Amino acid sequence: MEYHVYSLNVREHFMIAHSFKGEIFGPAQGLHGATYIVDLEMRRPSLDKDGLVVDIGLASQQLSAVLGELNFRNLDDVQEFDGRNTTTEFLAAVIFNRIAQRIREDQLGPAASGLTSMKVTLHESHVAWAAFEGDLQV
Repeated sequence: MEYHVYSLNVREHFMIAHSFKGEIFGPAQGLHGATYIVDLEMRRPSLDKDGLVVDIGLASQQLSAVLGELNFRNLDDVQEFDGRNTTTEFLAAVIFNRIAQRIREDQLGPAASGLTSMKVTLHESHVAWAAFEGDLQV
């Protein structure tokens, strides 16, 4: 069986402050900052009638909007995250879910209805990153 998929990737960044609870985090238990580079990859098995995976401009705008909700915030003060360690892995899933919601709300245009999966990768540095990916029910 042959497998093929098209993908489109957009990139943005955001900066946050946070702290972690638990001995495993060592000095990161104290308040510290992080700057993440975020890659959003959207996938579909065939291109739409215009030859697109999704509108790159809308994808960039929506990723920027989602990250804008977190940018320059101390995540320790965000009620939604109360009691959670806002690890890179956790934040990748948060961003994935917020983008998926925007796709369901048709904020990424008609081409987004053909998306089947997505991956969000947060790069902490040039040597460490984490991701969350999954299928989309559009």
